[in-house]
Amino acid sequence: MNNCLMLVDLQNDYFPGGNMTLAGMNKAVAKAQLLLKEFRKENLPIVHIRHFSTQPGSTFFLPETIGAEINEMVPPIEDEKVVTKNYPNSFRETELLKILKETKINNLIICGAMSHMCIDATTRAAFDHGFNCVVAEDACATKDLIFKGKTIRAAEVHASFMAALSAPYANVLTTIEAIEKIR
Repeated sequence: MNNCLMLVDLQNDYFPGGNMTLAGMNKAVAKAQLLLKEFRKENLPIVHIRHFSTQPGSTFFLPETIGAEINEMVPPIEDEKVVTKNYPNSFRETELLKILKETKINNLIICGAMSHMCIDATTRAAFDHGFNCVVAEDACATKDLIFKGKTIRAAEVHASFMAALSAPYANVLTTIEAIEKIR
């Protein structure tokens, strides 16, 4: 059972004061920190995913800005991989699949942001590549969305995407449940 933790887009722009503040980001990163500590304690592989916005008109995750840096609560260290992406799907045009295959990873524990975008796209892609996925739902965050003039609150957006991922794409668990699963 080869487990790998993927921390997706836990970057400064998503935190209070950033250019795209998410609802509940501080709570989500505290849970992600628990996963990170557990994986480090067990000496298990960790991959940090960061997004650099390269599309014209982008307002957050701009390369070479503080907002694009991985937050200080979950910084990469020494031999932990950092994969830079430009799309919601962490596998698209990155070396992520190669890294996971080289380290013979079967199981991914995924957390980060945004639930409705990069967590969704990355989890579905991982499943399509044959990985067993766990999404630590309380270590993920999102934002309010507007659709046809109606505001959908972040909690509802998050719950809807976690429900959609829960079958067949991932086992959607709390952080504590995910930690118990890898022990």
